[in-house]
Amino acid sequence: MEILLSDLRNGDEGKVKKLDGGLEFQNKLSSMGIIVGKKIKKITSQPFGGPIVIKVNNTEVSIGRGMANRIFLEV
Repeated sequence: MEILLSDLRNGDEGKVKKLDGGLEFQNKLSSMGIIVGKKIKKITSQPFGGPIVIKVNNTEVSIGRGMANRIFLEV
């Protein structure tokens, strides 16, 4: 099943299936370790449209909801 990162429940994991953006967007995510095929875990999402905290490569990373709405996961 394919869902958006922003729709993933806290504590759940998924594998990155698709990044819906251009080269600059993909390079930004790649610098954080978020690439197609990588397993990530959603730690928490901040209220009122705040950032989403994920764990990738044993590192916690915070990304904005706009970016999270363009990352598709296979769960």
